[in-house]
Amino acid sequence: MKKATVRRSNRERFTHNVEIRNHQLLVDEPQELGGDDEGPCPQELLAASLASCTAITIEMYAKRKGWDIGTVEVAVEYTPAERGSPTKFSLDLRLPAGCTDEQRERLQVIAAMCPVHRTLEGEVIFEDRVTICAADTAAARPDSEPLLGGTSAI
Repeated sequence: MKKATVRRSNRERFTHNVEIRNHQLLVDEPQELGGDDEGPCPQELLAASLASCTAITIEMYAKRKGWDIGTVEVAVEYTPAERGSPTKFSLDLRLPAGCTDEQRERLQVIAAMCPVHRTLEGEVIFEDRVTICAADTAAARPDSEPLLGGTSAI
């Protein structure tokens, strides 16, 4: 199971510290949305997750095939869903000119098999819960039972 923990780092703005395994990064909103722009916003991280997963998946496949394809770049743009319309992702796979037609075709197919791509296009189930913590111990992991919970599928 993958895990990320987020804690607010600024009581007046939206900057949050994110912990993933032994790594830390900041997430924030741009100034025009009331943030300090100290890091990417959550939706930019979603685009970065898809782009990086796609690039790594392509590179791992090429390595297994013994293909020296050089530098791979993946650019992702997306439009969040609005009522009545789906979220739209646009991926631009940028492969070196030295790739053969066969390699380009196969890598395009493999790109859609990255775990983040599959997660986004598949059914998603959210298991939500709310746990009340003392104000000074909110950062500590509570051992109590959740007060409110639910499961929803998309």
